[in-house]
Amino acid sequence: MKFIKFLIVGILFGIILVKSEAVSWYRIFEMFKFQSFHMYGIIGSAVGLGIISIYIIKKTKIKSITGTEIKIPAKNKGFVNYLLGGSIFGLGWALGGACPGPMYILVGTGVFSMLIVITAATLGTFVYGLLKNKLPH
Repeated sequence: MKFIKFLIVGILFGIILVKSEAVSWYRIFEMFKFQSFHMYGIIGSAVGLGIISIYIIKKTKIKSITGTEIKIPAKNKGFVNYLLGGSIFGLGWALGGACPGPMYILVGTGVFSMLIVITAATLGTFVYGLLKNKLPH
Protein backbone atom coordinates (compact mmCIF):
# COMPACT_ATOMS: atom_id res chain seq x y z
CA MET A 1 0.00 0.00 0.00
CA LYS A 2 2.89 2.41 0.56
CA PHE A 3 3.69 2.34 -3.18
CA ILE A 4 0.15 3.22 -4.29
CA LYS A 5 1.18 6.84 -4.95
CA PHE A 6 3.70 5.63 -7.55
CA LEU A 7 1.04 3.48 -9.20
CA ILE A 8 -1.34 6.44 -9.37
CA VAL A 9 1.34 8.75 -10.84
CA GLY A 10 2.26 6.04 -13.37
CA ILE A 11 -1.36 5.62 -14.44
CA LEU A 12 -1.79 9.40 -14.81
CA PHE A 13 1.46 9.60 -16.79
CA GLY A 14 0.24 6.80 -19.05
CA ILE A 15 -3.08 8.55 -19.64
CA ILE A 16 -1.29 11.81 -20.50
CA LEU A 17 1.03 10.04 -22.97
CA VAL A 18 -1.87 8.26 -24.65
CA LYS A 19 -4.02 11.41 -24.88
CA SER A 20 -1.11 13.48 -26.24
CA GLU A 21 -0.47 10.74 -28.83
CA ALA A 22 3.15 10.46 -27.64
CA VAL A 23 2.86 6.66 -27.72
CA SER A 24 1.31 6.55 -31.18
CA TRP A 25 3.47 4.57 -33.57
CA TYR A 26 2.25 6.79 -36.41
CA ARG A 27 3.37 9.95 -34.58
CA ILE A 28 6.79 8.39 -33.90
CA PHE A 29 7.04 7.31 -37.55
CA GLU A 30 6.18 10.87 -38.65
CA MET A 31 8.91 12.20 -36.37
CA PHE A 32 11.59 9.93 -37.80
CA LYS A 33 10.53 10.91 -41.33
CA PHE A 34 10.56 14.63 -40.36
CA GLN A 35 6.92 14.98 -41.44
CA SER A 36 5.50 16.46 -38.23
CA PHE A 37 6.59 18.72 -35.38
CA HIS A 38 4.27 17.04 -32.84
CA MET A 39 6.79 14.70 -31.20
CA TYR A 40 9.63 17.22 -31.41
CA GLY A 41 7.39 19.67 -29.54
CA ILE A 42 6.69 17.13 -26.79
CA ILE A 43 10.35 16.10 -26.46
CA GLY A 44 11.56 19.70 -26.68
CA SER A 45 9.11 20.75 -23.96
CA ALA A 46 10.37 17.94 -21.71
CA VAL A 47 14.02 18.91 -22.32
CA GLY A 48 13.26 22.58 -21.63
CA LEU A 49 11.39 21.74 -18.44
CA GLY A 50 14.28 19.48 -17.37
CA ILE A 51 16.83 22.25 -17.95
CA ILE A 52 14.79 24.74 -15.94
CA SER A 53 14.20 22.21 -13.14
CA ILE A 54 17.90 21.31 -12.84
CA TYR A 55 18.83 25.01 -12.81
CA ILE A 56 16.34 25.70 -10.00
CA ILE A 57 17.52 22.65 -8.01
CA LYS A 58 21.17 23.75 -8.29
CA LYS A 59 20.55 27.43 -7.53
CA THR A 60 18.13 27.05 -4.62
CA LYS A 61 19.72 23.90 -3.13
CA ILE A 62 16.35 22.19 -2.83
CA LYS A 63 16.29 19.26 -0.45
CA SER A 64 14.89 15.81 -1.18
CA ILE A 65 11.88 14.37 0.58
CA THR A 66 14.26 12.88 3.19
CA GLY A 67 15.78 16.30 3.90
CA THR A 68 19.15 15.76 2.21
CA GLU A 69 20.50 18.19 -0.34
CA ILE A 70 20.06 17.06 -3.94
CA LYS A 71 23.48 16.78 -5.58
CA ILE A 72 23.71 16.35 -9.32
CA PRO A 73 27.14 15.06 -10.36
CA ALA A 74 28.81 16.51 -13.45
CA LYS A 75 28.61 14.35 -16.54
CA ASN A 76 31.73 12.95 -18.11
CA LYS A 77 32.83 14.94 -21.12
CA GLY A 78 32.79 12.92 -24.27
CA PHE A 79 31.30 12.68 -27.69
CA VAL A 80 31.69 9.20 -29.09
CA ASN A 81 30.03 7.42 -26.16
CA TYR A 82 26.97 9.70 -26.32
CA LEU A 83 26.80 9.47 -30.10
CA LEU A 84 27.05 5.68 -30.07
CA GLY A 85 24.62 5.23 -27.16
CA GLY A 86 22.12 7.67 -28.63
CA SER A 87 22.32 5.96 -32.02
CA ILE A 88 21.67 2.54 -30.49
CA PHE A 89 18.77 3.95 -28.44
CA GLY A 90 17.32 5.72 -31.49
CA LEU A 91 17.65 2.62 -33.66
CA GLY A 92 15.87 0.53 -31.03
CA TRP A 93 13.19 3.20 -30.74
CA ALA A 94 12.69 3.30 -34.50
CA LEU A 95 12.63 -0.50 -34.88
CA GLY A 96 10.47 -1.12 -31.83
CA GLY A 97 8.14 1.80 -32.38
CA ALA A 98 8.45 3.07 -28.81
CA CYS A 99 11.02 4.13 -26.24
CA PRO A 100 11.16 2.22 -22.92
CA GLY A 101 8.43 4.00 -20.91
CA PRO A 102 5.67 3.92 -23.52
CA MET A 103 6.30 0.24 -24.27
CA TYR A 104 4.44 -0.66 -21.08
CA ILE A 105 1.74 1.93 -21.75
CA LEU A 106 1.14 0.42 -25.18
CA VAL A 107 0.67 -3.03 -23.60
CA GLY A 108 -1.90 -1.41 -21.31
CA THR A 109 -3.74 -0.02 -24.34
CA GLY A 110 -3.93 -3.50 -25.89
CA VAL A 111 -0.90 -3.50 -28.19
CA PHE A 112 0.30 -6.91 -27.01
CA SER A 113 2.96 -7.16 -29.71
CA MET A 114 4.92 -4.74 -27.50
CA LEU A 115 5.58 -7.71 -25.21
CA ILE A 116 8.07 -8.88 -27.84
CA VAL A 117 9.77 -5.47 -27.78
CA ILE A 118 9.81 -5.46 -23.95
CA THR A 119 11.37 -8.94 -23.96
CA ALA A 120 14.04 -7.80 -26.45
CA ALA A 121 14.75 -4.64 -24.42
CA THR A 122 15.09 -6.67 -21.23
CA LEU A 123 17.42 -9.11 -22.97
CA GLY A 124 19.48 -6.20 -24.33
CA THR A 125 19.74 -4.72 -20.83
CA PHE A 126 20.87 -8.09 -19.49
CA VAL A 127 23.54 -8.43 -22.21
CA TYR A 128 24.75 -4.89 -21.46
CA GLY A 129 25.06 -5.84 -17.79
CA LEU A 130 27.23 -8.79 -18.76
CA LEU A 131 29.44 -6.72 -21.09
CA LYS A 132 29.49 -3.47 -19.09
CA ASN A 133 32.97 -3.97 -17.61
CA LYS A 134 34.44 -4.73 -21.04
CA LEU A 135 32.96 -1.65 -22.75
CA PRO A 136 34.63 1.78 -22.88
CA HIS A 137 32.83 4.24 -20.64
